[in-house]
Parts: sequence; structure tokens; C-alpha cells
Amino acid sequence: MSATQHLGEVRHNWTVKEVNALFELPFNDLMFYAQSVHRQHFNANEVQVSTLLSIKTGACPEDCKYCSQSARYKTDIEKEKLLEVEKVLEAAKAAKAQGSTRFCMGAAWRNPKERDMPYVTKMVKEVKALGLETCMTLGMLDNDQAHQLKEAGLDYYNHNLDTSPEHYNQIITTRSYQDRLDTLTNVRDAGMKVCSGGILGLGEKATDRSSLLAQLANLSPQPESVPINMLVKIEGTPLSNVDDLDNFDFIRSIAVARIMMPKSHVRLSAGRDAMNEQMQSLCFLAGANSIFFGCKLLTAGNPETNQDVILFKKLGINTETVDSIEDEATQAKLKTAIVDQENKDLFYNAAQ
Repeated sequence: MSATQHLGEVRHNWTVKEVNALFELPFNDLMFYAQSVHRQHFNANEVQVSTLLSIKTGACPEDCKYCSQSARYKTDIEKEKLLEVEKVLEAAKAAKAQGSTRFCMGAAWRNPKERDMPYVTKMVKEVKALGLETCMTLGMLDNDQAHQLKEAGLDYYNHNLDTSPEHYNQIITTRSYQDRLDTLTNVRDAGMKVCSGGILGLGEKATDRSSLLAQLANLSPQPESVPINMLVKIEGTPLSNVDDLDNFDFIRSIAVARIMMPKSHVRLSAGRDAMNEQMQSLCFLAGANSIFFGCKLLTAGNPETNQDVILFKKLGINTETVDSIEDEATQAKLKTAIVDQENKDLFYNAAQ
């Protein structure tokens, strides 16, 4: 079957050969197909906005070669203990005031310990009470931990596959690909939504990008949120000098992800700090419809929120609202909050 047949349908039987064929399409054709699929399932001029906070930074025992938080590499990241719940709530309130509808909390752990669970579940409950969607990324989860988070009200759990199964051992050796898939299974079994994507520019081959997207699309159900990250090279990590990924290869990856996962939110994630407005605009045209607001993504840079506001104005893009917010006045307040922030000094630094 041609990779462009039945565009807009959800499939779980993608082959790497089919995905390669999508990547090989003329750029304009690929963008047209991606935009056509996007418009079948989403408002083409809306972008979902999240905010990410590091609730525990550094000293991670994993050896992910891209990560500044690994204890195995000498980077300038300062280690931090688990943040107090009140500090997390302050950040969540600020995020909501800026227009974010989802608040994501990330901890540099291989997996949470049982002593940590009461704190993180309290964070979920308190942030949820603010009227925000909640997401966490805490490393690997067992079935019981996943159910604890679900009971606390967690909406999404993020656990990226990072790269293809074929390239994975070149990037990470301290946990297996199957470990990652098992965590996603535990998240699904607990009834939470899945946020899972990958990082491009890890020195992978083009076919590795196809293989990664096939892995994600063939999950059943497909992830509701798919973050596509461009590697942020951190001095002191093994990948600090890897060759840059061509911008068009990144944009093509967004478009192919949109075609393969038509009902998922595709998030233009890490690496935006190095993208100009034109590149980001092409990514939105290719089907990206989710971003992070705020000046930091865990430890990596991100465009200032008011820069995003300016770009959204140029493109005529609005922000999605949380489905659970039914009061029209509240919805209007969320939309205008972004504009109100345009001339203010935004946002918090997760390291403070």
C-alpha cells in the first residue's frame, strides 16, 4: 500500500519502508499532505500550550549521552533536591496566568522511589486543583506507581523513546528500549494519556528517524502527545560535538509525524531556542500544534514567552483551551493573558 493512501486514518502497521517513502516525497508535496491531514483533525490555527518545570535537577544515574543531568558527565548543571510543593504551585499559577493549559513536572530520576510518591502525588492534586492539565516525567514507572499517579489525577505521563531501536544502544546503555515500552504499557494500563516522542540530531541515520516514528505510530493507542525535540548540544556531554541536523530534515520529521499520527498533538519541543521564526512557522505548517511556553525546558533554553506571543500574532495562531474549562469568561481570560504579558519580563527559572 502507498504511504499516502488513506491519509488521515490512524494506522498501527507502519513499515520503515513506507515511512522512508514519506520522507523521500518532494518537500512541497509532503507539506501539502501533512497540512491536509492536520486540517482533518485539528483547527489549523490553534496551538496547545504547556509549561515545563524541573522539580528535581541533576544527579541522574542514567548515561543518556545527550543529557546535562547525568551524573556521569561534567556539565554546569547544579544539582537540586525535589522542590517543595508550594514552589511548584507558584510556578503552576504563573504558567496559568501566561496562558498555559498544561503543567508538566520533570524529575531527573531513573525511577521514583516509594518515599517520593507522596510528594509527587500531592503536586499532581494541587496543580490539578488550579484547573490545569497535569503531566509528569519521572523516569521508569512500575504498575503500582502508575496507578498511584492516576489516582492522584495525573492526566499525561511523558516517557520518550528517544530514538530508533537500532540506534538506541549508541545513546543509552543503562536502560533498555523494552524498559521504555514497559513504562508506556504501565501508563496505559493505569488509564493515563501518553506523551512520548524522541530527539533528532543524535547522530542517527535517516532511516533511524523513520524507525522511531514507526515505533510511536504503531503503539496502540497512539500517543496523545508526541514531542519532537531537536538535540540541544550541552558542553560536557558525549554528543556536544555531533554534526547539526539539517533544518529541512527536522521539518520533514514533523510533517511525517503528523501524517502517521493524525489525531496526536505533535509538539515542537526542545531546540526551538535555535530556530528562527521562519523555521518554526514551517513546523506549524507541517502540523506541529503544541509547544512549551517559558524560558527553560528542564535545563535547556527555550524562547521567551513574549517572543512566542509575537510570532503567534504574526501567524494568526490562537492557543487551545482546556476542555474542562466551560466558563466563557474564564476562556477569554486565558486567551487575553498571553497578550497581557507581552511587555513583561517572563518567566521563572526552574533552577531558582
